[in-house]
Amino acid sequence: MTGQPLDAIPMGLLYILTVLAMLATMEVGYRLTRARQRKAPDKADAGVGAMSGASLALLAFLLAFVVSLGSGIAAERRHAVMAEANAIGTTYLRAGYIDEPYKTEARDLLREYTDLRLAALDPAKLAAAITRSEEIHNELWASAEVIAVENPLPTISLYISSVNEVIDRHAERVAIGVDIRIPPTVLLGVYVVALFTTLLVGVQSGYGEKRNYVALLVLVLILSVVFLLIVDLDRSQEGLLKVSQLPMFDLQRQLNIGQ
Repeated sequence: MTGQPLDAIPMGLLYILTVLAMLATMEVGYRLTRARQRKAPDKADAGVGAMSGASLALLAFLLAFVVSLGSGIAAERRHAVMAEANAIGTTYLRAGYIDEPYKTEARDLLREYTDLRLAALDPAKLAAAITRSEEIHNELWASAEVIAVENPLPTISLYISSVNEVIDRHAERVAIGVDIRIPPTVLLGVYVVALFTTLLVGVQSGYGEKRNYVALLVLVLILSVVFLLIVDLDRSQEGLLKVSQLPMFDLQRQLNIGQ
């Protein structure tokens, strides 16, 4: 399982740190320009405005690209939840094709399996939930092999196919939900570009008679919000943009009703 270097930082604290870092680099740029102006007051901005504008445009492009990347991953995660819920539900229904005691055993395991998928939303329980889920796969498949030998019927084939689908969807969901993340180098690159951009903005503001503090602060807040949005999209079960687990909760309710 992979993780991001920023995963240990809560979302709120990350936003505050981002704002402070950008304000700090902006202030550094401003003070460097002021110091240079005192030494050489006749020096013009020498195209700093154009460079600052180009950097902002490049940063906007990078932010749009990474937001699109994160949105795509989030969409795949939502699809994976729905597909897995459908696979579990289908297998539960097709377990009615098989004889006792296999039918009851299979349905009990599938109810436990559904509970585990929801328990995995807690990071502290993720590893244990995945381990037990894989154990359930082995139990379901072992019984399916016995059933296939005892009753080689087309309906049994449908059940075995459903069990195989559950196993495949598990692997897909773990890959998309846990392992596939926005590359850390991309996040770091965007962050560094943002800091250098605010440094240039600070340099540019140093050539003016006065600074527009409101405009500069709003710029920093906007950039920090977009960066926070990227991190939020990358963390599937943290922040405001959580992947909906409603299909799994609905499935859990239906399976408990049918118990």
